[in-house]
Amino acid sequence: MSFSGTVKEELAAHVSSARHCQLAELAALLLYNGSTCEGGRHLCLETENEAVARKCFTLLKKTFNIETVMRGRQRLILDDETERRVTEALYLAEGEDGKITLTKSVNSLLIRHSCCARAWLRGVFLSAGSMSDPQKSYHLEFVCDENAQAVQLREVLSEFQIEARIIGRKKYQVVYLKEGAGIVDLLNVMGAHVSLMELENMRILKEMRNSINRRVNCETANISKTVTAAGRQIEDILLIRDRYGFENLPDNLRQMAEVRLEYPDAALKELGGYLEPVVGKSGVNHRLRRLSEIADRIRS
Repeated sequence: MSFSGTVKEELAAHVSSARHCQLAELAALLLYNGSTCEGGRHLCLETENEAVARKCFTLLKKTFNIETVMRGRQRLILDDETERRVTEALYLAEGEDGKITLTKSVNSLLIRHSCCARAWLRGVFLSAGSMSDPQKSYHLEFVCDENAQAVQLREVLSEFQIEARIIGRKKYQVVYLKEGAGIVDLLNVMGAHVSLMELENMRILKEMRNSINRRVNCETANISKTVTAAGRQIEDILLIRDRYGFENLPDNLRQMAEVRLEYPDAALKELGGYLEPVVGKSGVNHRLRRLSEIADRIRS
């Protein structure tokens, strides 16, 4: 099972104890998965996700004591009176001619409390959410039918300090998160704590690998830089020896030139330890720079 599927299975098993939270989550499931059928006179749920179907049935049973029946992929609420109770409780619009008209945005009264907003987000993710494999990339998104629906979702996420963006994709509006920290916060808000811990473990391992790679790359670059500089220094010293002579150098530069030729792979600090008296890294660098200047004068 994909990581996204694992998250949905965990969320599907999470049922709030408070009825107002159950209503908020049920509203999300019906608004994102529901439709009308039989000429708009009945409310039905269409989904290929069995976890979503089970969750919807569970919430209907708990909140309205409703029995449902399955017809293929369509799950219909049979009793007209119970349909009326559902549409009224969830603030779903209903026309005067008895036809049901589903709104796309949830009524703000259903999510005015933080706990209800959390439950609503859980239902929205079950209905329209997905996320990529966090071992490859961090990406979580919700596919909305209308712009107003996407804007409302982004606003609810911002109330939990989760920054999301909206992008158009064909006829849909997609609300998405690209940061690992934001996805972790959202999993926590929705109550997917097991998945959250798994994601955090993946993030830690990925950060460790990235840190090790950065360190290795840095050390490799430093080694390459040191080798290049040492090669240039030896080239300068050989030029001085052949065309100028070490005997014409001051004692400190002559000793520096001889030590560098003897230890071509040594770092500056190590070279300083071979000199008498011992010289620090800056002192070694200063002497090598003076040798380089002499070599440049010889070349010119």
